[in-house]
Amino acid sequence: MKLQPWLAEAWRSLAKRLERSELPHALLFSGAAGLGKRDLANALAAAALCESRDQDGHACGTCRACRLVSAGSHPDRAMVTFELRDDGKPRTEIVIEQIRNLSQRLSLSSQFGGLQIALIDPADKMNASTANALLKTLEEPSSNTVILLISDQPARLPATIRSRCQRIEAGFPHFVQARDWLISKGVAADPAEQALSATLGNPGLALKALQEGVLELRKSCTKDLLALSAQRGSALEIAESWAADRPSERLWHAAVVVRDEARNLARGERGILGLTGAGEIPKLTAWFAAANRSRDLLATQVRAELVLLDLLHTWQTPRRS
Repeated sequence: MKLQPWLAEAWRSLAKRLERSELPHALLFSGAAGLGKRDLANALAAAALCESRDQDGHACGTCRACRLVSAGSHPDRAMVTFELRDDGKPRTEIVIEQIRNLSQRLSLSSQFGGLQIALIDPADKMNASTANALLKTLEEPSSNTVILLISDQPARLPATIRSRCQRIEAGFPHFVQARDWLISKGVAADPAEQALSATLGNPGLALKALQEGVLELRKSCTKDLLALSAQRGSALEIAESWAADRPSERLWHAAVVVRDEARNLARGERGILGLTGAGEIPKLTAWFAAANRSRDLLATQVRAELVLLDLLHTWQTPRRS
């Protein structure tokens, strides 16, 4: 498995510990979505089960164990994620029965005589009862087992869980490294830089944005904010429009546009929203924070259009030069 270049140092450390049989019984892979932490965790799981790792510590991809991992049928690799409900729809949380089944499975001996690897993803979607059940397993780990927890939002995990895991953080790469990686994926330099700017320097999200035409979504959100400022648009109409099409993504892009506007004003420059004067920065900062809180609300049972309407009502008409 070829990992993203900004994960090279993390991989070298993990591969060395695996080679020395020094992996802890629990690792927490964390970092923003799009930075490759799942790739890193899966690469470690594959390498731990491989019968003939290469010189860099990666799984060979051709041995019996690797073929079973690729087919999703390796008996010593367990995956805990969202299961389907009785109505065929995926659950939105990991439930206690899944962890109990995992604990029972890990209590048995490895069928191949090596490590048993369990991945829990997304770990922050365990409810309280589920987390308590996992805690018991972490406190009394079986021999030759390694549990890999993967989380975009590790702060949502109980402190008791986090304290029993060694943390592997997937950090943001330097801008040039991220841009060069996008170019290696066939993206031209200018779109690569625009996408990185729109996604706060996150190369994985930037590539996804380019593939899915999300930059057009950013332009649409900017246009709506400008229309609202100029009283050419209705907050209700915009809220209903956003709620009907990727509301969380729209809030993300609106928040980034507002953040960029505040940065431009701080440098004495004019932004895309046409605001002038450093006095607007506190308003923009407050709206940026409110937009992020609203994104969290969208994950609840509150109606999206009401959340968006409440936020858009707070958008201030800019003072233009």
